[in-house]
Amino acid sequence: MNRTLPVVRLRVPTDEDAVAWHRVFDHPDVMEFHGGRTAELSVYEELTARQRRHDAERGFCLWTLLDEQDRVMGFTGAQPWPWEWGPAGEMEIGWRLGREYWGRGYVTAAARMTLERLRTAGVDGVVAMVDARNRRSIAVAERLGMRRAETFTTPASQRQGHCYRLDL
Repeated sequence: MNRTLPVVRLRVPTDEDAVAWHRVFDHPDVMEFHGGRTAELSVYEELTARQRRHDAERGFCLWTLLDEQDRVMGFTGAQPWPWEWGPAGEMEIGWRLGREYWGRGYVTAAARMTLERLRTAGVDGVVAMVDARNRRSIAVAERLGMRRAETFTTPASQRQGHCYRLDL
């Protein structure tokens, strides 16, 4: 099915976005593959601050994802893979969306914008680390033209996942 993607906007996260991310991600379905429960507000405060630093240093980050009415829906963007296991030193594209916005093409539209911004910034490839049971994120990675390159087991949760890759 080839449908028209919605209009989205990406912006560097603000201090206020930490509160918005905390609110829109406060749903068990959203957090199923991210620890299973809502993170504390301080986690999002640190995350938005780190993304502002990434943007200042690299020209990209996990941007706040806004809909047509400028409502915060979540984030989409890229950042360096933060762990010593897996694709250390590589750029990971990622997304997380509030439950009420699922199934409308927002993440695909925003991820495509992210890929264009990364190409402009001179990034030559990205990875997406996806829980093997996360069918929605796997579908997004595939719509972006990413290929499954590796299978991994996360050290902390011992869950199986897939590393998708895309050359830019």
